[in-house]
Amino acid sequence: MLDRNDIIRQQPLLSVGIMTAREISFELVSDGGGVRRAVWSDGRIAFEGRQYDELTFPARSGGGLFAEPSFVLHDVTIGVSVHWERKVTQTFAGTLKIIVNGDSLTAVNIVGVEDYLLSVISSEMKSTASLEFLKAHAVISRSWVMSRILGRPSKGSRRSTCMVSDKEIIRWFDQEDHSLFDVCADDHCQRYQGCTMAVGETVRTAVEQTWGQVLEYEGRICDARFSKCCGGVSETFGTCWEDASHPYLQALPDTPDHSAEEKPFCDTSDEAILSQVLNDYDLETRDFFRWTVEYDRKSLSELIRARSGIDFGTIRDLVPVERGGSGRISRLLIKGDAAELVVGKELMVRRWLSPSHLKSSAFDVSWSGDNLVLQGKGWGHGAGLCQIGAAVMASRGYSYSQILEHYYPGSSLVVINDKTND
Repeated sequence: MLDRNDIIRQQPLLSVGIMTAREISFELVSDGGGVRRAVWSDGRIAFEGRQYDELTFPARSGGGLFAEPSFVLHDVTIGVSVHWERKVTQTFAGTLKIIVNGDSLTAVNIVGVEDYLLSVISSEMKSTASLEFLKAHAVISRSWVMSRILGRPSKGSRRSTCMVSDKEIIRWFDQEDHSLFDVCADDHCQRYQGCTMAVGETVRTAVEQTWGQVLEYEGRICDARFSKCCGGVSETFGTCWEDASHPYLQALPDTPDHSAEEKPFCDTSDEAILSQVLNDYDLETRDFFRWTVEYDRKSLSELIRARSGIDFGTIRDLVPVERGGSGRISRLLIKGDAAELVVGKELMVRRWLSPSHLKSSAFDVSWSGDNLVLQGKGWGHGAGLCQIGAAVMASRGYSYSQILEHYYPGSSLVVINDKTND
């Protein structure tokens, strides 16, 4: 009888940008040589007394279904620009590359997609979460990253992600923001926090049992987005990113059979379920379904000036111009004494109205004298799978395929071969 450790399966490879800094401290697991340092120096990499254009430390070889840890990175920033941002030490499988990135260095991990998923689904939620929930997330995370790999822009081509005029600033953030690697390791893409997050057999079983499975729609791999909490209604693609329509990303109630009369799956305070979805730093945020933010007029005016770089003078009003199906604002008119401007899309709205990010752009605006109250719902862009809602569905006995059908209607679950390394 074969031991699972004797099985090797081919995986597509991808490159993940882990961190960018003037100095990168790392360790190689294979040689036990301790901490090494690579330092940016006049556009090159200073390492152990010599100058390099690029450093590559190949992955450890060996059998087994999943790769073994290869290297350790110190002072990796996670939660970039959100309230729980912090630096941690992380261990990774795969190859480490250190490259020059402007006036800094970037650590890039070359890793197999399935090994990558082990970390993603246990970084996005707890590795001890329910199996059907983890399987559903493994499929959508694989679908999303495979759509990134297969959709790599050709060298020199770049789609616009910004529309600026004297009346509007509309910007969204997507794959085009990365030109030196396929995806980053933070919430901009998918959380990828190393091997140490993938503890226990459940997360390995989830990846193994869905190995190679992706969602497709009309023969194309789905751009399977997801967020922490949709707030009761999912959002369309075009509200958050470019003006495009994906039929499998619809604005639908997060309820049984999408019935408007039912209570949303993601409206829960069940500690056992939330502890599956929210890692320790996420547990610092509990008002994810409904939330309130308040500013006085002076603080709001100073905040928007600092975050936008534009002097609006004293802010007189915030007027939603356009909303998506979930109520998320994709275009917001900011009225000040000195300037008026429309900002979008949803992430830009969230950034300009918070020292980090508002939980979402699905909010209503009300004033009481000089005090602004934003009453909001949901956490994240709301498109595709709602992580808290999916965890609730799994707890009620829904299978991973039923969860996927609920959040990506019309899509098909298929197994793909390695199309990326031909």
